[in-house]
Amino acid sequence: MRVMELRDDWSPDNIKPAERPDPEPGPGEVLLRMRAASLNYRDFVMAHRGYGRRSGTLPLVPLSDGAGEVVAVGSGVSRVAPGDLVCPIFGQTWLSGSFRDELWEGMLGGPRDGVLQEFMVLSEEGVVRAPRHMTPVQAATLPCAAVTAWNALVTQGQVKSGDSVLILGTGGVSLFALLFAKLRGAEVIITSSSGDRLARAQALGANHLVNYAEQPEWAARVRELTAGAGVDHVVEVGGAGTLAQSIRAVRASGTISLIGVLSGGAGSLNLGPVVTRNVRLQGVTVGSREVFEDMAQEMEEHRIVPAIDERTFAFEAVGEAIKAFAEGGHFGKVCASFG
Repeated sequence: MRVMELRDDWSPDNIKPAERPDPEPGPGEVLLRMRAASLNYRDFVMAHRGYGRRSGTLPLVPLSDGAGEVVAVGSGVSRVAPGDLVCPIFGQTWLSGSFRDELWEGMLGGPRDGVLQEFMVLSEEGVVRAPRHMTPVQAATLPCAAVTAWNALVTQGQVKSGDSVLILGTGGVSLFALLFAKLRGAEVIITSSSGDRLARAQALGANHLVNYAEQPEWAARVRELTAGAGVDHVVEVGGAGTLAQSIRAVRASGTISLIGVLSGGAGSLNLGPVVTRNVRLQGVTVGSREVFEDMAQEMEEHRIVPAIDERTFAFEAVGEAIKAFAEGGHFGKVCASFG
């Protein structure tokens, strides 16, 4: 079968085509014909061994997120059947509960082989049926970005009708957060440096738009929009470069979900306002299979579809796609259809 492998050294330039033996499912396992994949910023970090020893070893099949058709099952399998469209879960051993350190070893796309392979064998416990209304490309966007946004706002954040939510940017996690916040009846403020992307976010339901290129001190604008109080919840994907502004933008006793480090992972920060205003800083690392299944059920019930960028990448061009992805400018998820 065809696969893409990161080999020889850690760099997107070293992701090359390869052949591996066709796998067969054993007891309790399922064989998937992979149909689509999507990119996350994690894939860029992983391709540069950005997680150190936790990145795993080479050769490594990249990408965490994909969708595939079940083509065969081993003995004893009951959760899925041939013909089902399913998504491999990001953490193959994270079925329920909170994140634990030992779950890292089950993460796809590093340290465990990811989804850029023609066929893939997984435990039946490590897949979730895709919402029935979704195409393979749409389903391939769910395992990391969508589950992260759902975990941040719904499972952990308990966002409810009438809450105000600030979302930074218009990437995959951010736009899923927009869709889920609106589903819960929240009022959404979203930021971007692009007027075009802000207009597209408004079409998806954003109530207020803030162009941070025109308003560098955007926290002040957020406070204006909330009558000086600040928002109930911030979806923080920027990291060190934006966190200070997010702290200014959140209300007393509000929550900041720390999800990404697009503007850096290290920097100085005045923690005084966090303490004196009782702000909750909550790190969010994707979520369990249980979280994924709850999300998929509601997405199917409400026929929610992801925002997907018009740019796509070919199976063999994943290295170039990862480099381009890290430069930003996309709206929603960047995907590939193959098989």
